[in-house]
Amino acid sequence: MNENETTRYAQFCQFRKEIRGSQDYLIVGIDVAKDKHHAFFGTATGKSILRRLIFDNNASGFSTLVERADQFMRQFKLKRVVYGLEPTGNYHKPLGSWLLDQKQMLVLVSSKLIADNRQTLDGRWDKNDTKDSANVADLLSQGKCQFYERADDNLEQLRTLLLLRRRLKKDEIRLRLQIRNGLVCKHFPELDRFWGQNSQENLAIVRWCLDPRQIAQMPFGEFVRRVTTCDRGLRQARRLRAIHEVAAESIGIAMSSADRYHARLLVGQLRLKQEQLSKVMERIEKACQGSVYYQLLLTIPGFGPYIASVVLARIGDPLRFSRRKQVLRLAGMDLSAKRSGKRSKDVVPVLSKKGNSELRYAIYQAAHTASCRNDKIRELFTRYLSGREKEPGIRKKMRVKLAAKLLIVAWAMMRNQTQFNASLLLTQ
Repeated sequence: MNENETTRYAQFCQFRKEIRGSQDYLIVGIDVAKDKHHAFFGTATGKSILRRLIFDNNASGFSTLVERADQFMRQFKLKRVVYGLEPTGNYHKPLGSWLLDQKQMLVLVSSKLIADNRQTLDGRWDKNDTKDSANVADLLSQGKCQFYERADDNLEQLRTLLLLRRRLKKDEIRLRLQIRNGLVCKHFPELDRFWGQNSQENLAIVRWCLDPRQIAQMPFGEFVRRVTTCDRGLRQARRLRAIHEVAAESIGIAMSSADRYHARLLVGQLRLKQEQLSKVMERIEKACQGSVYYQLLLTIPGFGPYIASVVLARIGDPLRFSRRKQVLRLAGMDLSAKRSGKRSKDVVPVLSKKGNSELRYAIYQAAHTASCRNDKIRELFTRYLSGREKEPGIRKKMRVKLAAKLLIVAWAMMRNQTQFNASLLLTQ
């Protein structure tokens, strides 16, 4: 964490400690919108100074906000001002960046917390912009807020690329489902049993000869030349021979010219998405090369370029976490349970899943791969399973436990700048 961020974080911690009942702070709660923002001015003691200030989403409007805050500080003899806002999409980022450039104290308030706290204002669930800004200010006065992290340019670039990759991956999966469930099951349902064996050959079949009648009338040699680009050996030949033979007895519906055009269009879109994903992944790897943490993360079993980049992007600066519980909460891998009444002792805690879902997914995939391919990790995984092998779902539960441990190890390696040591993992 650079010197400026370290200072900001220290100020944030101090603010949370002393805000309750303090008479030194001017609290500004902001409800963020697209064109105009609503602000509420008050104090930590519950005094309302100005319930509604509407300002434009531009530099002039931001200046008006800060000027009114300065006026109120002088008028009511307050020493400090803190601005709080809800992270609404990307609408809050220009305002947040501008306030930080002006050396103002800025914090975030969770959307979930705002929704839960709304009815405490007047016992109603009624929602409007003025009430939402007062809601944010109320939470600030209780110290229920989060640190506004300002990542450096490289880390921000990496997060942008990962977001783009996630969106492209969703589009790719959507196109695959459209091809498989919208075309294959209709025109050549027997092909579905061979679907997971070679995706490129399957796409070639969908694009050029999905109609099983066309395949049945085609000599086997011509069919192979049409759907393959290289000779992969005997297994490939057997698979294509089976597809060619089953086409003669297929129950699929004949394809019209519109169906053929649809198939070619979807396959073309899917291959375009795959090319874009490949290029984005190259940019992600390039963006990570300058980080010493990235090279350390790659030494962990199960960590490839994608998983290492996700961990690097989400943890960011490892020094901003002081305890392992904070890292687990970041991924939503902390345990929680609703305990009340006579059965509270029998409640089994489960994952909260309140953190970053992409990080949670990536670290679980790393644990799954490592438990299958790395001898040391497999030994640890076997130790987890010892005596509980017959419990339903125990292997998945223990992989989650292993994933949590790998995440803590990754954070510790980044914090101490050391490479992975499997012997230390087994002795912990």
